[in-house]
Amino acid sequence: MAGQDWALSMVMPMGLRSALVLALWVALTGLLHLDGLMDVCDGLLPPRDRARRLEIMKDSRVGAFAVIGAVLLLLVKFNALVALPDPDRWRSLLAVPVLARWAMSWSMYRYPPASQQGLGVFFKTGLGRPQVSFASIVALGVALALWGWSGWALLAVTWLLTTLVARFALARIGGLTGDVYGATCELVEAGLLVQLVLINYQ
Repeated sequence: MAGQDWALSMVMPMGLRSALVLALWVALTGLLHLDGLMDVCDGLLPPRDRARRLEIMKDSRVGAFAVIGAVLLLLVKFNALVALPDPDRWRSLLAVPVLARWAMSWSMYRYPPASQQGLGVFFKTGLGRPQVSFASIVALGVALALWGWSGWALLAVTWLLTTLVARFALARIGGLTGDVYGATCELVEAGLLVQLVLINYQ
């Protein structure tokens, strides 16, 4: 994504360039994480009982909460990318995805699953302290190498958002699912992009 952004900077204005970077960002995961966010919005936001929430999250159909959530998230990401100045864009496009994926790894390790079925259980299998420790070292190294002391703030926001999403899921469905992991990734990415914009405005 950083390479694409650099190449497009020579032929396109910031707005179109940011839109295409965001399109690639979404496409690289096969829309998997965005789909998770949409399912979480449909399942966890409306007032429902636990069983009904899990049923809704497994349903492939999309509701109003999902559409609104996805649109708002993409708007935040797009406008944050537009607001990032050129000197910091490549660092942001490298650090943000790494930290967001650490957030998923930590969520899988730290919190219990809501059910024993689904893609989330598949990814959680074999995930232990050595894997999470290695992921943590990578995330720490990337954040500090690219952002110096500001990297600590990025790590703090990553941990905070991850914890908030997990606690919300625990309160609603008693655990985490693959959709919650995907939503965690998307929300952490959006939150970090906003934070990076704020860092540049200080």
